[in-house]
Amino acid sequence: MNVTSFNLMSYADIDLGVKDKFRSAWVLLPNSYFDPVKGHALYNRYLDELELADELGFDGVAVNEHHQTAYGLMPSPVVTASALARRTKRCRIAILGNAFCLRENPLTLAEEHAMIDVITGGRLISGFVRGVGTEYFSLGANPVHSLERHKEAAELVVRAWTETGPFSFEGKHFHIEYVNLWPRPFQQPHPPIWCPSQGSLETIEWAAHPDRKFVYLQNYSPRESVGRYLDMYRDVALRKYGYEAASDRIGWGAPVYVGETDEKAIEEARPHIEMLFNVLLPKASELMFFPPGYMSPESLAHILKHKKANSGGVTIESLMARGIIVVGSPDTVRKQIMDNHRDMGFQELVTMLTFGAMPAEMSQRNIRLFAREVMPALQPLTDREYRGFEPALA
Repeated sequence: MNVTSFNLMSYADIDLGVKDKFRSAWVLLPNSYFDPVKGHALYNRYLDELELADELGFDGVAVNEHHQTAYGLMPSPVVTASALARRTKRCRIAILGNAFCLRENPLTLAEEHAMIDVITGGRLISGFVRGVGTEYFSLGANPVHSLERHKEAAELVVRAWTETGPFSFEGKHFHIEYVNLWPRPFQQPHPPIWCPSQGSLETIEWAAHPDRKFVYLQNYSPRESVGRYLDMYRDVALRKYGYEAASDRIGWGAPVYVGETDEKAIEEARPHIEMLFNVLLPKASELMFFPPGYMSPESLAHILKHKKANSGGVTIESLMARGIIVVGSPDTVRKQIMDNHRDMGFQELVTMLTFGAMPAEMSQRNIRLFAREVMPALQPLTDREYRGFEPALA
């Protein structure tokens, strides 16, 4: 199993009362609440923590993209990945992900990803995402065209990475006379592509297609739901496309906190995990997160059923009970993740070890304890420990 350390880079100094005043930390929260001096310290601290993960033997570090929100301070994950490119030595750098479809010209991101891949000697993972609904409000994009643009942008980028140019690309949304990427990516035919997803069937079918077989990643969902989504990917591969999806195409992500004992871990993590789920994560309305036309009604109903714990007002106990987060002593955390691997068979684990307003010393202690007491038992795991895919459960 590959273990990745993901840092959301939340604005930890947010006033907890802003949610009551502005309904959400997304889009509606005035940027007057952002203090650049505090932001300077946070960015550099978070980068330090990702570099620490590389030093401690994590297989990867991960960054992502969000706009106009205190939830995550990375409107350009290319910037943070670039900062990590020279400061890390061995780990993969995963951009989970970049919304290529939200750009007028996706080739600009394709070029930047290729640069990072060349600089690192082939350590880049590229995440193809559509962006959550709030990004469409932030950037003035039409969500009705989201899936079309996503698929078309992905086709353009993969062709740009793999085909000899110059060639022309004529799609419905993107028209480029000369596609001739300089530099080409270091990894051939292209960097690994992951598809973090909310769980829409359309995205699963697209990611699992034999021409792609992208790594499908689920997070922020109850354990039972994650298992169903991951099995849905396997089921689509088998029934629709006629092949067995390997476990190295399957990923799971979750916030994780390790303490000396179960009780101490819960006590220490409580204010920060509850801040993440009750203040930073909730949107002003479901309409803002899933605007009309963003996905099919069937996928929307399915996702809302499984994501209902993300609307605020939750406790650490309820999140633990549903398996959305993993909190406890080293023995408890190790056992829970190993049990999840046995049942779900993921070979990519993305851990969020810093969240909420967690202070730096607490974050580093969590990262070090996880690396020392939990990770060594996870990295040797393979399909030998997986129960095996049961189509009836998909």
